[in-house]
Amino acid sequence: MSREAHKGPTYMKLQIRSLKYSKISAFNLVSMSPLPATTDSLIQAQEAKNASESISILYSILEDSSSSSEALRIKEQAISNLSDLLRQEKRGEELRSLLTLLRPFFSVIPKAKTAKIVRGIIDAVAKIPGTSDLQISLCREMVQWTRAEKRTFLRQRVEARLAALLMENEDYSEALTILSGLVKEVRRLDDKLLLVDIDLLESKLHFSLRNLPKAKAALTAARTAANAIYVPPAQQGTIDLQSGILHAEEKDYKTAYSYFFEAFEAFNALEDPRAIFSLKYMLLCKIMVNQADDVAGIISSKAGLHYVGVELDAMKAVADAHSKRSLKFFETALRDYKAQLEEDPIVHRHLSSLYDTLLEQNLCRLIEPFSRVEIDYIAELIELPVKHVEKKLSQMILDKKFAGTLDQGAGCLIIFDDPKTDAIFPATLETITNMGKVVDSLYLRSAKIMS
Repeated sequence: MSREAHKGPTYMKLQIRSLKYSKISAFNLVSMSPLPATTDSLIQAQEAKNASESISILYSILEDSSSSSEALRIKEQAISNLSDLLRQEKRGEELRSLLTLLRPFFSVIPKAKTAKIVRGIIDAVAKIPGTSDLQISLCREMVQWTRAEKRTFLRQRVEARLAALLMENEDYSEALTILSGLVKEVRRLDDKLLLVDIDLLESKLHFSLRNLPKAKAALTAARTAANAIYVPPAQQGTIDLQSGILHAEEKDYKTAYSYFFEAFEAFNALEDPRAIFSLKYMLLCKIMVNQADDVAGIISSKAGLHYVGVELDAMKAVADAHSKRSLKFFETALRDYKAQLEEDPIVHRHLSSLYDTLLEQNLCRLIEPFSRVEIDYIAELIELPVKHVEKKLSQMILDKKFAGTLDQGAGCLIIFDDPKTDAIFPATLETITNMGKVVDSLYLRSAKIMS
């Protein structure tokens, strides 16, 4: 008895367990007999009246017990078609069951093809909206199976995918534990391509935890590994995008702009959806270095016109508000484009800093002519709530942005004259320091003469 024939009953049980999640009727399940794994069967599935019938035919092809090279090739194609159909029908649970159903099939095909099929099905589940928990559960199951089957190559990639999903789910502790173990293991095996992915994930994770030194160190490790191998353009674009984010976090917006530009060019050539975000962050850098007037030119360029939409409209509104130094327009932009500005953590962080700077500049300009002024009047001029203005003024006084005090009883701001700094004490300290250097120099010369 052949190996496949021996596994037949188990294979059928798994298939029935998988099909209980599908929308195929009981009549179809009983009446559909196994089909031979041939090209004609694939054509029959393609010409089916509806998706459910096509899915039923593809399952029947997988039931064929033949293990010839041609039959295995047809089954691989059937699996690809089936996963595409299940994705289109948004049957996430059935895709999960499909991986369990295919385990006996994985034992008769090369490990590289197994890895390709597994990762393809996981990708198919990822394309179904609202399946984050299902993806995590599926990856956990596959990690256990790969450990039991001792498929190290596949396990490492599934674990990396699991860590990325946990990070998106804000389960940072478990994601960091998985990545720490993976980094040591992959470095020992010297798999450079996977190491680049893991180091990039680690950099993003540390950035999410606001640990910039470790985020930069992980990114440097990713760049070092990438320099030793050929890196696909999409991965190189990801490295540049992360580099730009970290430089922007350090307020080095000019360097960040150049990295975002490199990432945009890579993603734009590949028609990757991340191109719009790279362009968005490029515009953010222009605004942050007081070059908001350049934003309109970039948007109206040949590359920018390809991505005209609400994301770029949001950045243009912010640029216009910044050019006019208008807090009212700024707040209007934040309100009208809340999803594009406030819900993007990177943009929101930098715009919060920009808003504070703009508010301080406006307040300093308004209070400059006065020695005593009502807070209500300042709030009226700047068109902001009184409580908001009062809180900001008190913060500016504590930060010594100007000299003054708040008379809350009278509801007034009292501005003091700028205290004149006495230059005598700093000059005296400098003179004493220089004299000390001269004495030390004379001592060393005398020591050399005496010796």
